[in-house]
Amino acid sequence: MNRPVRARHHEIADDLRQQITTGRIKPGERLPSEADLAVRYKVSTVTLRNALAVLQGEGLVEKVHGKGNFVRRRPRKTVYVGGWGTLDPWTAGEAAPNIAVSTTTVAAHGHLTTLLKVPAGSPLTEFFCISRQGETPRGLARIYILPDLTPAGVEDRNSSWRETATRFAVLSTPQATVRETVCARPPTSEEASALRLRSSAPVLAITRVATDTSGRVIEAALLVFPGAHVDAVFTTHHPTDERQTQK
Repeated sequence: MNRPVRARHHEIADDLRQQITTGRIKPGERLPSEADLAVRYKVSTVTLRNALAVLQGEGLVEKVHGKGNFVRRRPRKTVYVGGWGTLDPWTAGEAAPNIAVSTTTVAAHGHLTTLLKVPAGSPLTEFFCISRQGETPRGLARIYILPDLTPAGVEDRNSSWRETATRFAVLSTPQATVRETVCARPPTSEEASALRLRSSAPVLAITRVATDTSGRVIEAALLVFPGAHVDAVFTTHHPTDERQTQK
């Protein structure tokens, strides 16, 4: 029985993969340009791009717009600590992620009206945070707070609220009760673009709602992480433990 002929782009992907896994091409190293690789393998740029797409799908190669194709560094996981939302490096020796924060005022709409229990059109302060490890996006968060509860010093880059935001943590009072809903799903087109993910790559999505002692919703957050790069850790306490603590 004749064996099927292996497509040329798979042969090229096999050769590049071997060079990457054996260390001939180092993590973080930029590959030759697509045109140069096409000449080297004596194929069209379309065939060459199909080969690179195989490696990109496997997570071995990352295409950075305007810069080229790079060998991806070994994925470093982040630990999301449930309840208050701190982000911890997978190991203590790793550098903290670089997180950019921007702030704007938006009108409540759709699911935000349900999460925050406010009428449509109500003003909300939105904190948009995106976490990066080097050049690689690691997670994003949209945190919504009612204007009268927005932390002081929003415009101050050195204020304590900003340090809290850069951990994706709850920004409101520490007396808040936090409820989180976690699911795995495909990314939206906006999430896939921001996190540089394939549309089929799963993400870990966390919807976090914080309420005060009166039951008023004071904060809602929508967090998204690449599924392969994060672990979520939740610690629960038996009700009797809480009663004993309050005595």
